[in-house]
Amino acid sequence: MPVHTLLWMRPFRRAKLLEQFLTTVSRRSVHHAQSAVGGTEKCSRPPSRGLVLGIYADEHDREDNGLLTPSAARYNESYTNGALMDMLHLAGPLPKRGQTRIFFNLEPTYSAVAVCGLGSECLGYDSAEKLDLSKEAIRVAAASGCRALQKLETNRIYVEDFGHAESAAEGAHMSMWINQKMKKPEERKFMPQLQLYYDPQLPCDANGWKIGLAKAEAQNLARELQEAPANHMTPTTFAQNVVQILCNSGVNVEVKVRSWAESQGMTSFLTVAKGSCEPPIFLELSYYGTNLKERPIVLVGQGNTYDSGGICAKKLHALKDMRGDMAGAACVVATCRAIAALKLPVNIRALIPLCEHMIGYNAMKPGDVIPVKNGKSIEVVNTDYEGPLVLVDALLYATSFGPKYIVDVSTISDHVLGSFGKVCSAVFTNSEDLWQRIKNAGVHTGDRVWRLPLWDYFSQQMCSVQHVDVQNYGRGVGGEACKAAAFLREFLPCGQWMHIDAHNVMTTKGEDYPYLRRGMAGRPTRTLIEFIAQACCKEKFSSHH
Repeated sequence: MPVHTLLWMRPFRRAKLLEQFLTTVSRRSVHHAQSAVGGTEKCSRPPSRGLVLGIYADEHDREDNGLLTPSAARYNESYTNGALMDMLHLAGPLPKRGQTRIFFNLEPTYSAVAVCGLGSECLGYDSAEKLDLSKEAIRVAAASGCRALQKLETNRIYVEDFGHAESAAEGAHMSMWINQKMKKPEERKFMPQLQLYYDPQLPCDANGWKIGLAKAEAQNLARELQEAPANHMTPTTFAQNVVQILCNSGVNVEVKVRSWAESQGMTSFLTVAKGSCEPPIFLELSYYGTNLKERPIVLVGQGNTYDSGGICAKKLHALKDMRGDMAGAACVVATCRAIAALKLPVNIRALIPLCEHMIGYNAMKPGDVIPVKNGKSIEVVNTDYEGPLVLVDALLYATSFGPKYIVDVSTISDHVLGSFGKVCSAVFTNSEDLWQRIKNAGVHTGDRVWRLPLWDYFSQQMCSVQHVDVQNYGRGVGGEACKAAAFLREFLPCGQWMHIDAHNVMTTKGEDYPYLRRGMAGRPTRTLIEFIAQACCKEKFSSHH
């Protein structure tokens, strides 16, 4: 039932609450009577409602009395007669960013109200941080409030928009997701329902909430796919899951098998796959949101459902998260679903090579040479650098669609972790326009990116030997992420292209971003969605002028 209807019915609500109270007392009496004769019936707790509101306060000024958001101020004055603000001042220092204060039974509609700190009202875009601090503060506030009420097992949580409903929806919904599919139902964390709170006297951005919800659900989907154990998420089961996920979404799914890849001359992809008994799969997704003659954007997602390192095997500590080496594939699938849900006016073609990289009797070996479709030869120097080999054939195949541009998402190099930690994804591109757009998208989503060089220096390191055209590792010390990007560039024709290396943001300890719990992170899904959405808006604006 909408909130404004509940508020309008307050007298009736009081009568209903009284009736519930009398019923509860009656049930307790029955329960005690049954207990006396060995009865076992339990009294069930009535459904509860919680409310998440915000307050601005300068974190560096102890004398700051705080300023409630418009929704919180309206609730404080009209429904609690100022009691909310009085209680806040009695509860000690005002909550800082990421902190929450909870108050109970201020009025009948909500059993608990969480007031979350937003920091200074003057927060905005920080050019040094390349981040919109106000939007990030909203995500953190919505997350902290929802988690606090979740611990109370609040059935339904209403979240105000904090001035930007999209960010509020993102923070709230991403903070609730947790990997617990494999746990017994009775041991899983309680999952409340989330809704946008609105007051009929104030403007409400329901559309912004829906956009944020679509983005948050997309990132949560990517997290779910990444978290699945490798024995539950083989190339075949990944494809089956994608067919089910995208059924009736408006995204077409084509599942292509080994024989098709062989007919296309995908030798590099098949070489990586042949060490495993699991058959490789090549997924092709298509979404048509505009004129069919419009050239598509091609997305490529690396889909290693498990990466052992091959004959050059990884150590145990590096193997534990390798079920998530298909983060690029998960990100691309989730992005396609969100684009379809938002009905963006764009054509998308997504290519996802899926395989396991295992140690087997037929696995590739250091020194093996692979001839590929464009006539070049690749030498396998280190089997643990298989990521670029998986993407080569997909990039060559992408050119057949005459794309506007190509974006590939992968987890190729763990060296980006040493450079950036968990703060941003690494981006390589031959287009200044694509870089500016993905950078702006990262500012908006709070999931930032940083550009690394795509210099000829690195190409020379990959192509310097006499006996083959390209090596998958190359000479020289360091620069592995840059060398991998240079390797991929050898298999692209002229045209705009962007490579996103998300290895370092594949997982999180639950501390990097307060709204993401420990585990797989699903990044940079929201940034990729925003990147494509902003391009649609830009083109639409240009066509009207």
